[in-house]
Amino acid sequence: MDLNADLGEGFGIWRLGEDDALLGVLTSANVACGFHAGDPSTMRRVCLAAAERGVAIGAQVGYRDLAGFGRRRIEYAHDELRDDLLYQIGALDAFARLAGTRVRYVKPHGALYNTAVADEVQAAAVVAAVVGYDRSLPVLGLPGSALLRLAAEAGLRAVREGFVDRGYRPDGTLVPRSEPGALLGHEEAVGQAVRLATDGVVESLCVHGDTPGAVALARAVRAALTDAGVPLEPFQPAG
Repeated sequence: MDLNADLGEGFGIWRLGEDDALLGVLTSANVACGFHAGDPSTMRRVCLAAAERGVAIGAQVGYRDLAGFGRRRIEYAHDELRDDLLYQIGALDAFARLAGTRVRYVKPHGALYNTAVADEVQAAAVVAAVVGYDRSLPVLGLPGSALLRLAAEAGLRAVREGFVDRGYRPDGTLVPRSEPGALLGHEEAVGQAVRLATDGVVESLCVHGDTPGAVALARAVRAALTDAGVPLEPFQPAG
């Protein structure tokens, strides 16, 4: 089982989350690529730190929305969104290669992630960006989403992801952050992590780096998975 979190989500002098501490717990790091958060110096710093710890680097691509942290849906033409995402993957990969590694997967962020669950145009744009850059890169997404279906149809590795600290609706979609039950408490989140890891539905678990107590939660999740006999390692690229 892979354990990931969103890192590098500061900007300039502003820092969000405890990147260095989380890198000691995770197997994969979703690094912000500068559009919803992050900047070149932050991207370089996180890539170097991840490479030193053997943590896989993923491109956390999002809308061009620094003010809204990428959590506001934006309507895009397919080609414009594809090119925005391609730009972000390439930028992060430059810093990953400087650190002696490379981008290992792609994961949409925030509103783009949620939109690509059902919106065929935006999901197709994500897939087109990955296909255009490197077909070996897996794509992370919600099980049953349009994104993972289109990724698989394009020959990409579609990795099913579960969220440790987010509430789910009966249909398997996430409870919106604006509604009650969107964020789980510590003990509930740890229990959900073990259930998701052992029921065979997901291949990667996400702890949000901006969740209060994210480091303690990630450590508790890792310990609980180990106790449950679930080995932790990054998922592998497509063959």
